[in-house]
Amino acid sequence: MARQEVKAKVRNVKVISGEECVPKLKLLVMDMWFKATKSWHRKFEPRVRVWKLMEKTCEEYRCMVGDKVEEAKWKGLCVWQQMKGIIMASAQDICGMTKGPRRHRETWWWNEEVAEAVREKNIKYGKEKEENTKESRMEYKKSRKKCKNGYLFSKGKETEGMCK
Repeated sequence: MARQEVKAKVRNVKVISGEECVPKLKLLVMDMWFKATKSWHRKFEPRVRVWKLMEKTCEEYRCMVGDKVEEAKWKGLCVWQQMKGIIMASAQDICGMTKGPRRHRETWWWNEEVAEAVREKNIKYGKEKEENTKESRMEYKKSRKKCKNGYLFSKGKETEGMCK
């Protein structure tokens, strides 16, 4: 007495004869298999671009917050919520909101040395694919190793500075 899609999920069914839940009916126990669903994509929520508050916009932001604070009518226990609203609205007016999710993650350890090594490696890879010789393959392998060592060194140097 179940729907067809539910029957496919039933794995084991047992009737417990000694137990009566309702007169003339026996207790039925079953194991069902359900697949857990994962949420792969988080919905994008626009954020205020607070990193845009530089020296030139900072003064304008202070003035705007000050003007709104003077104009505000403060009500009892909601003072902090009102203040938060004023600060967020001012930041949104000055800086704006983000339009979409980040397209590329930022690599904080990337520098010119690493960029040059990657550029060189890509050139050697193209040459190796064109010529298809043993020498070009060896050159590509050397540049690939140099590139890997370069970014590992750069990343290590950056993280070393953070730990101090």
